[in-house]
Amino acid sequence: MTSRFMGEQSPACVLFDLDGALLDTAPDLVEALWRLCRERGVPEPAFSTIRSTVSHGSPGMLKACFGLGIDDSLYAEYNQRFLELYSQAIAVDTTLFPGMGEVLAHLEASSIPWGIVTNKPGWLTEPLVKALGLWSRAACVVSGDTLDKRKPDPEPLWHACDQIGVTPNRSLYVGDAERDIQAGKRAGLLALVAGFGYLSAEDRPEEWGADGFLEQPLDLMAWLGGSARPQSSPCPTPPGMIR
Repeated sequence: MTSRFMGEQSPACVLFDLDGALLDTAPDLVEALWRLCRERGVPEPAFSTIRSTVSHGSPGMLKACFGLGIDDSLYAEYNQRFLELYSQAIAVDTTLFPGMGEVLAHLEASSIPWGIVTNKPGWLTEPLVKALGLWSRAACVVSGDTLDKRKPDPEPLWHACDQIGVTPNRSLYVGDAERDIQAGKRAGLLALVAGFGYLSAEDRPEEWGADGFLEQPLDLMAWLGGSARPQSSPCPTPPGMIR
């Protein structure tokens, strides 16, 4: 698929989802879940089992591990404790995805502002982003409670573009969940799937209506203007994904 950015033009800004797109937060989130398992006397699930649920936040992780839905009587208690444990060790093993450091450096060298739009609450987002040294580098950070609405509503993305001072139809959004792509498309941005994120075997990213699929962060370079253009199909089935 051809980018809407023609010739040598670059996007006005690039926005990222946090967990599973910009940062690999799974190690610290899963460790917090394991700690909760040990407290409750429940066997610890395999890392690979829980990793694919990270983009669904604590509801997805607690459902996969304890079988608790948000309407269950114990959910609020387990969720509160899980988030407490996570906040105590929020940036121990969390890192940028491999290649993302080079992407951010390229954006900054090219004077293309970048920002974060996540459903993660601000009391977790801010310390995490600061611990990774990204707070002062990001042009904006929109958390799940910055506004009354969250993704898949487009409002957080509009708010981010407004904060940066750019128009949505000249901007990119990168995320690894269907709600990210829905929010991006509804807001008028080009929406790209982070295939290196936390997709599960049940996900169907090729059906999300995305403008492109990134197998690795460095694939984003082809969308940032210059001579390199996206050449692959808009959203291929991720390698190794069970269909």
